[in-house]
Amino acid sequence: MSVPEARIRACNQENVRPEGNFVLYWMIANRRANWNFSLERAVGHALELNKPLLILEALRTGYRWASDRLHHFVIHGMADNAAQFESTPASYYPYLELEDGDGRGLIEALADNACVVVTDDFPSFFLPRMIASTAERLPVMLEAVDSNGLLPMRITDRVFTRAHDFRRHLHKTLKPHLEEFPQEDPLDGIELPQLEELPEKLRERWPRADVEQYASNSDNLSDFAIDHSVAVTSTTGGSKTAANVLQTFLSEKLPQYGEKRNQPELDVSSGLSPYLHFGHISAHDVFRQVTASDDWSLDSIAEKPTGSRSGWWGCSETVESFLDELITWREVGFNMCALDDNYESFDSLPGWAQETLEEHSDDERPSVYSLEEFEEAATHDELWNAAQNQLVREGKIHNYLRMLWGKKILHWTESPQDALQVMIELNNKYALDGRNPNSYSGIFWVLGRYDRAWGPERDIFGKIRYMTSDSTAKKLKVKNYIREYSG
Repeated sequence: MSVPEARIRACNQENVRPEGNFVLYWMIANRRANWNFSLERAVGHALELNKPLLILEALRTGYRWASDRLHHFVIHGMADNAAQFESTPASYYPYLELEDGDGRGLIEALADNACVVVTDDFPSFFLPRMIASTAERLPVMLEAVDSNGLLPMRITDRVFTRAHDFRRHLHKTLKPHLEEFPQEDPLDGIELPQLEELPEKLRERWPRADVEQYASNSDNLSDFAIDHSVAVTSTTGGSKTAANVLQTFLSEKLPQYGEKRNQPELDVSSGLSPYLHFGHISAHDVFRQVTASDDWSLDSIAEKPTGSRSGWWGCSETVESFLDELITWREVGFNMCALDDNYESFDSLPGWAQETLEEHSDDERPSVYSLEEFEEAATHDELWNAAQNQLVREGKIHNYLRMLWGKKILHWTESPQDALQVMIELNNKYALDGRNPNSYSGIFWVLGRYDRAWGPERDIFGKIRYMTSDSTAKKLKVKNYIREYSG
């Protein structure tokens, strides 16, 4: 099994130990059994060394914004994985930390007996720091594998500041990578030695979790030391649900996507964002199925790069519109987070955006709201309140209204720095797809990242793109949306 070298990153200077008892796959971001380069790399090591494969999927409690909502979604995915791995030659070990710190030492204890450790290379939130600090403590090689998108995120050292430039770069470089897909099921048809029982002391200290009991009854989430005020939503996680969501999109929504996706009252968005974020579905699989629905092939791609939103793929207009979201706008965020550790700082904005926002930082605000007032949707604007209520209730905001949501926070806070912190806090606390490179792209787009200077220059916004609820209501149908999410 050959994973592209551009997707493999050595995280320490240790070596593979052939005398170890097993190969360990530490699953932290690509939480799925299919279309997963990380799993494929771990399987390759196990085959080469003729060793058992152990898959550890753990869930911490001590990370910022840990809540019933996020735990419920992730644990549903763990239950799917437990069922799927049961019939494979790999051993799956789910672990759920009840109190912050309970899981400390688990990865090191397993690595003591491992030949090599493979994990997922995910570039945002606390995961990069966790990988780096863990790598220093392990006595064995730790590799991080990128299975995030169609373009390996570390294949270039350039941070793209405009979507047009990144799109043009994709047109120049992506085609060879479209022939380097992960295997659908890297465990299918292979034989590996079976893992003997892990040491009793290890199993007693870090017991194998009964993920099904927590997936089937959200009341049991009271066992965890997490934020119980952020309630679960009707959107459940897991690979099975993700596959169903994709099929619904293909059959019912994709034909309308290009024309109607900006209409809040017509839910034609894919709904795949949280599943992509938690790794319950692969961007490669989504791409494969969407393009197959359009009878597309590699030969359809235009010969010359254009940087244009449409025309290069050689697909129908609606499919090209979706691919631009799935690849250009999603992966430009991975480019930023992978190559710029400062990605969530105000200082990471383009120079022109920082300059114009600072020039207008002392402008009088028409209204100023506190974080608590924003959180409780207690503004004077009924459309903004509806968007915030949708976020709190469902863990999402309609894509177009998410832009307006951010623009008005900028309008109603004392400084652009305050606006940034409010957006990050609310989005990461409530959104199922928060804490993701793509969601940071959306938040920073509000403040000028990936955009250009606009005129006329306005109070507070300066040259930042301007939006109002009134203009949005004239452009889109929102009355029923407001009615549904009012109060």
